[in-house]
Amino acid sequence: MTNARRKPGCAEAAAPEGREQQAPRPGATAAAKGAPRGLGSRTEKQGSTMTGAQAVVASLEAEGVGLVFGYPGGQAIKIYDALYDSTQIKHVLSRHEQGAVHEADGYARATGNVGVAIVTSGPGATNTVTGIATAYMDSVPLVVITGQVPRGVIGTDSFQESDIVGITMPVVKHSYLLQSTDELTATFREAFHIAKTGRPGPVLIDVPSDLASEELVFEYPDEVNLPSYKPTYRGNAKQVKQAVARIRRAERPVLYVGGGVVSSGASDELRALAELMQIPVVTTLMGKGAFPASHELNLGPVGMHGSKYANLAMTESDLIIAAGARFSDRVTGRLDEFAPKAEVIHIDIDPAEIGKVREAQIPIVGDLKGVLGGIVAQLSKEGASPETAAWVAQIAEWRRRHPFYHPNVGDAPGEIVPEVVMEKLSDALDPEHSIVVTEVGQHQMWAAQHIARECPRSFISSGGLGTMGFGFPASIGAAIGCPDKTVVCVAGDGSFQMNSQEMATAGIHRVPVKVLVMDNRCLGMVHQWQHLFYGERYSSTLLDANPDFVKLADAYGWQAARVESPDALDAALAAMLAAEGPYLLDVAISRDQNVFPMVAPGRALDDVIGAIDVAVGAVRTDVPEAEAAPGGKGGIR
Repeated sequence: MTNARRKPGCAEAAAPEGREQQAPRPGATAAAKGAPRGLGSRTEKQGSTMTGAQAVVASLEAEGVGLVFGYPGGQAIKIYDALYDSTQIKHVLSRHEQGAVHEADGYARATGNVGVAIVTSGPGATNTVTGIATAYMDSVPLVVITGQVPRGVIGTDSFQESDIVGITMPVVKHSYLLQSTDELTATFREAFHIAKTGRPGPVLIDVPSDLASEELVFEYPDEVNLPSYKPTYRGNAKQVKQAVARIRRAERPVLYVGGGVVSSGASDELRALAELMQIPVVTTLMGKGAFPASHELNLGPVGMHGSKYANLAMTESDLIIAAGARFSDRVTGRLDEFAPKAEVIHIDIDPAEIGKVREAQIPIVGDLKGVLGGIVAQLSKEGASPETAAWVAQIAEWRRRHPFYHPNVGDAPGEIVPEVVMEKLSDALDPEHSIVVTEVGQHQMWAAQHIARECPRSFISSGGLGTMGFGFPASIGAAIGCPDKTVVCVAGDGSFQMNSQEMATAGIHRVPVKVLVMDNRCLGMVHQWQHLFYGERYSSTLLDANPDFVKLADAYGWQAARVESPDALDAALAAMLAAEGPYLLDVAISRDQNVFPMVAPGRALDDVIGAIDVAVGAVRTDVPEAEAAPGGKGGIR
């Protein structure tokens, strides 16, 4: 879908006024990305005597941090006392530690900065685990600071003690348990460096409360000494030349684009390659926005709920150029039948991803921005021209025949259609000045399919972990981080309730986030699977006891409305987007609505059910018997 308001180029994500204003040094290489964004050793606190807690805050200030999310407690109270005196750092008091980490995550994804959360020990720390795992799966840079019981009682099952380093070890990029004030500043310098360099990810720092009371002389380092941690940024020249030669020979290439393009800031280089060699582009959930939705080469989402034409393009391709993508099972479908005719060029900064799922004929470890730029430069130098005209024409025919949605599919009159809601929302948003955040479920897939995004960091969703309860707090973080943009959270009634207490956070801080709840009174995606594959045995997926969301919003001081008629939808969306402050729009949809097209679990990528075929009258084809049974929706949805 093309948005008529699209302007050339995309606005860069900007840090909030007064926070993290320092720009990277002119001419800085990718390898220098780990330098402090703040003053580093040039901070005015350098050489001052202070407590460990004060040093924690001073370290954050030295890194340029202007915003943290968190929830205090007994073992973190000294850090919070020191934070009280900071004139640089704003603290956002969340209503749950999971919400705090998701808010820091949303801030990081929207701005490109490191998100920071501070919590206490024991249950405070364990409440962060889901948020940390979410960030780990989606390669989001976070630093999570947890209070800990005094060093002398660690391991004795002291009150509110938990081994948070051990608990989170599988889902962090690195973790620290501070043992001495001598290592405090070096630990923070390393933590931020590790979080944002190479493949980004979360880092945890556990701070014993007695250490927070000890005095030290504050000396903040600019450099780090990590001999075992040396991310590879520059792609191997020989492999880059091999990639260039293979791309020149390709007749049916596809660029398979993941979140690594967004993390690397490589959207311009990606577009240059696609346009130079006329290569169609498919995107993962994390890659949405890395390539403009309005571009004729953009085929949009691929995989389980991708378009039939994107899935056919992957299946019939002779070359897949995987850029910052990891061949997730949600993309590949049945692996032994995935893209059987294709060779693979796999480019990723994390060498562990290359060959992990699909063998790569040409593996390139390196930073995508530099590697893609190098490939484009070499192709241009050699005067390369595309050989893909017939391929692009074939895909255009598939796209014409199998659209995501068609108004003639036979929807029930008087019923709000989810696809129409998403398309109307998409049309109402300025693509350069808006961010769409989703929860997890059917609404997430409808948003991915139908909301057009032109810019990186303008679509935020939990991909790898699929975390219900992520989207709403993440939208708060995104809205605080990008106050000049309209932030809309597309949620389901089930996932929204998992962290609805964060309505208080948005209300008190006057965060103008807009929440659109696709309200079908059920756990929609599981309900859909039960409908299609489990004989309509709806075990524990009906949510008839949902609250009145409008009254809930009013209780938190929000504006809100409910819409039940298609005729009222345009006005309801307009009112939501025009409102000042936080706003909730409860959109009533039928629980019989399903997300199509779909690749059933265990099936090949081109074995698509529920795809529209305009050649046979704009109906959805190949739906299971449960969907086509008398009294059901009979092949129309």
